[in-house]
Amino acid sequence: MNTAPSSRLDDAFSLDWLLAQDFPPIKYIVPGIIPEGVTVIAGAPKAGKSWMVLDLALCVAGGDPTLCELQAGEKRPVMYVALEDGPRRLKMRTNILGVNDGYRYKRLTLKTAIEPGQAISTIREYIDRHHGDNPVVIVDTLAKVMPTPVSGVSAYAADYAAMTQFKLIVADYPGSSIILVHHTRKMGAEDFSDTVSGTQGITGAADTTVVLKRARGEATGTLFVTSRDAAEGEYSVTLDGHRWRLDGGTLAEAAKAAVERKATDGLGDQMAEVIRFVNGREKTTAGDLAAALGLEANAARTYLSRAVESGRISKSGRGVYVPNTPVASVATVASEEDVASPRTEQGDDNATHATVATPPSEVLEVIESIVSKLPPLPSPEPDQGGLF
Repeated sequence: MNTAPSSRLDDAFSLDWLLAQDFPPIKYIVPGIIPEGVTVIAGAPKAGKSWMVLDLALCVAGGDPTLCELQAGEKRPVMYVALEDGPRRLKMRTNILGVNDGYRYKRLTLKTAIEPGQAISTIREYIDRHHGDNPVVIVDTLAKVMPTPVSGVSAYAADYAAMTQFKLIVADYPGSSIILVHHTRKMGAEDFSDTVSGTQGITGAADTTVVLKRARGEATGTLFVTSRDAAEGEYSVTLDGHRWRLDGGTLAEAAKAAVERKATDGLGDQMAEVIRFVNGREKTTAGDLAAALGLEANAARTYLSRAVESGRISKSGRGVYVPNTPVASVATVASEEDVASPRTEQGDDNATHATVATPPSEVLEVIESIVSKLPPLPSPEPDQGGLF
């Protein structure tokens, strides 16, 4: 557990020591998207977040592919804390997802309420009980376990203090994961992480932030991912009934689909077809486009020029047009083997296996001070939980 050093420099280390360490490889809940640690999954109300995380809980506990395509690996113990649902709705949704036999999912634990002031201790107890099996806890929603505002404590400081409590748990139990379902703001933002409700203390403290965007009434959506461990990216997904699927079956294909959707969004049929044609090739000329789509040469040049002006494609040279490339390539996602290093001999007193940095003692003192000022929450209504 975390203990304060006797000197403020006792926990400092050299680069030589750091490079000689053997840290366990990063483990993924959803390969390439959700690594171990603390993750916030945010989206608008009724966007399909709860269906996504219920399916995720079932897939991880049962060892099934997540998002219907990405193999999660070994079965893990999962606790799904559904604070906006009761047992009746959970049973109905589980049946709709095609699950009628609980034996296969015996590693899944369900809760629909948490006593006020017991959220952190409940999560810690579950993870401690399953330590060594890389347990996962999903809390739906974060708002149900956040503290009430405290006079004299800024909203940012309160949000960061609350998130740090979750961070300290995964720091104490490497390989464990906590997924917090949250809402986005009604007001849009240029950076998707800024759409997450609350202050930047929430997204700043989280190891990974995933934002699900889906227009009301539409089946298609986009997952926006930013993370300390996974590659930043945008992935096209489709709500097939009540189960989310990764478009194209791989992260690379889903990323391509997301780029194409952004490029063609709001366009007429002809311009959308032009964008799709360019995005499907390494390079395109006006002649290529005219021949493929049956356009006049001047019309082809006009379409291509307007597409460049609107930022939907790029021009790489005179008369040569190319697709816009994604911000980050999924090829940069390291596998567990890629990030592994030669193991330190067992018994090395200097070896460490923590994958989440522990805040300095000064930060912990501030956090403890803030948390100590937080008043207890009132007794929850049925199917609601409290916080810290």
